[in-house]
Amino acid sequence: MTFNSRRLFGLAALSAMISVGFGAFAAHGLSDPQAQGWLRTGANYQLAHALAVFVTLSAAFSSNRSSRWAAVFFLGGSVLFSGSLYAMALGAPRWLGEITPIGGFGFIAGWALLAWSAFRSPAKPM
Repeated sequence: MTFNSRRLFGLAALSAMISVGFGAFAAHGLSDPQAQGWLRTGANYQLAHALAVFVTLSAAFSSNRSSRWAAVFFLGGSVLFSGSLYAMALGAPRWLGEITPIGGFGFIAGWALLAWSAFRSPAKPM
């Protein structure tokens, strides 16, 4: 397998998408606190390093329409996911938490679009 910028960018996007999934599983799918901690730690580090790959490759990758839509999903996900959590932490009604998963879907959709965009773009030499 050759590691050109297109493939590395796509793999980093998939890695970030997986980290969001494991973070959600830690929060909702496990009752063992130690296992939750391990998954949270793994998801945090995986996401941080996926972002490090994006920063490293940013100069070598051109944007396109799919990338712009990914940004829209990321921003929308941030508003819905983080915004609902912040609001509840500041005293908003708990029913607002029903909006949170929609934001999580926005994050996952954004990462999926970014991966798709990277894998369909022409390869660039490293």
